Amino acid sequence: MKKLLFFFLILSSCQTKKAPELSSREITKVVDEMTEVMIHDVTNPPLAARFFAYACLAGYEVVAQNDKAYRSMHGVLNEYPAIEKPKDADGFSTDLSAVLAMMKTAQKMQPSGKRLETLEKQLLDSCRAVGFSDEVIERSTAYAQQISQQILKYAKADRYTKISNYPRYTPSGKEGSWYPTPPGYFAPVEPYFNTVRPFTLDSAAQYKPVSPVPFSKDKKSAFYRLLVQNHQAGSGTLTDEQRQIAAFWDCNPFALENNGHMLVGLKKISPGAHWMGITGIACAQAKKSFAESLKIHTAVAIGLMDGFLACWDEKYRSDRIRPETAVRQLIDPTWKPFLQTPPFPEYLSGHSTISAASEVILTQFFGDNFEYTDTVEERYGLKARSFKSFREAAIEAGLSRFYGGIHFMDAIDQGRAQGLDVGKWVVQKIR
Repeated sequence: MKKLLFFFLILSSCQTKKAPELSSREITKVVDEMTEVMIHDVTNPPLAARFFAYACLAGYEVVAQNDKAYRSMHGVLNEYPAIEKPKDADGFSTDLSAVLAMMKTAQKMQPSGKRLETLEKQLLDSCRAVGFSDEVIERSTAYAQQISQQILKYAKADRYTKISNYPRYTPSGKEGSWYPTPPGYFAPVEPYFNTVRPFTLDSAAQYKPVSPVPFSKDKKSAFYRLLVQNHQAGSGTLTDEQRQIAAFWDCNPFALENNGHMLVGLKKISPGAHWMGITGIACAQAKKSFAESLKIHTAVAIGLMDGFLACWDEKYRSDRIRPETAVRQLIDPTWKPFLQTPPFPEYLSGHSTISAASEVILTQFFGDNFEYTDTVEERYGLKARSFKSFREAAIEAGLSRFYGGIHFMDAIDQGRAQGLDVGKWVVQKIR
């Protein structure tokens, strides 16, 4: 009888044994691969933030459904539905289901999302190697698929797909307004992005900034003083450190380089992808659990999305001229900024806005003086930089736009102010 009881105890233990837990590194792998897909697809910065946000939400919802320490975003995010847990959900791994939900959402949303299938196969192979059974993998995959489908439905209703119905944006041609810049003279990026549903903001205009310094040809005007600042900074007076800062935070998804008789396209990481990478570094350094790491990634992605919405709402309202265009018109027709000017109006600085928002959110989770080394772009040939806090990094990211010659200082200062407001709002909503 004792032997029989012992047998049943062992059998019960085997049946209820949990699958091995995953680490935050698996989240980082998904984010990194999404970034690679974005580089391949030349995804613009606001759209990249949208992809990250929905992918992270899919993974986070799995965690929230299976860990009482985390709450669903239903009732927190605008129009976010009550995501139904699969009725037959049993015998799955929460961590694996969460990562797979991220991947399956990204695969459907990103144009070249099928490229993530290779990463998915590698993940499942590694899971088998560390003890996941085929049954657990199968059940986890089914769970992930059902959650992803519901998140994709939520994404489809955010009005982004309706943007293609709007008339093609044409520069106004007014004095002091934005106009495409050389060498590519690209069309403006996402002129109707402010029509997309925010995640936490009441509207894209919730944190409308003060108006920019108005364009003026008067050499005694405030605008002309801003213009002279940019001209001087971009006329060979930058220090090596300032050049390194500008290059480090460039994050222009697509630039053109004059290589002899042809223009060569250079694909790069987006600003949001850079901050998502920083998030992964911080989670690993602080040894955050898988669930906590996914919550932090989701919070940062939501902040990026709402930050871009707020910034883009102002960009096409104020429609201000870029330094490159204004300097050439009024001071020096041969002047070139250190960085290539991105194709959209100047005010506000998007990098300043989303960096400040990310700073606030990350500081909420890691504290005011979290020291780290940013290695995000080492794989793209840029040396790592170390920071004493997220605040220091965010301020440097904003200044990089001045050193690069692509933004006026008031756009940087007011972009930072807007980002701080957005970040505080996001933290208040999702804490």
